[in-house]
Amino acid sequence: MAPRDWERKDLLGLEGLSASEIETILDLAASFKQDASSDRLKGRTVAFVFTEPSTRTRSSFEMAAKRLGADVLSFSPVGSSLSKGETLLDTFLNLQAVGVTHFVVRHERSGVLEDLAPCSRPR
Repeated sequence: MAPRDWERKDLLGLEGLSASEIETILDLAASFKQDASSDRLKGRTVAFVFTEPSTRTRSSFEMAAKRLGADVLSFSPVGSSLSKGETLLDTFLNLQAVGVTHFVVRHERSGVLEDLAPCSRPR
């Protein structure tokens, strides 16, 4: 659950955040660290949509999501409909339609998140 003073639907980067918003993120992260076995994301499904190779980023985010009680879906473009021409937006919408509630995206194209974020439903 987002802090009361957090009004954004998405976090696409740090650029444009106020000092207060950054402090809110850091305070929330500290509370997660103190209670690393919480169920804050219980009943949520987090999809990791990584279209470029990553080990540390994917692993650390997946472990954090699991520790917070989320179901985790690791997505790979290899063997997916992306490999036969489906757009990333269509893939994103299909994953959302089957119950994915949160997305962590790593993509080689700068700005891809700005295309996807308006299409996500708030949870």
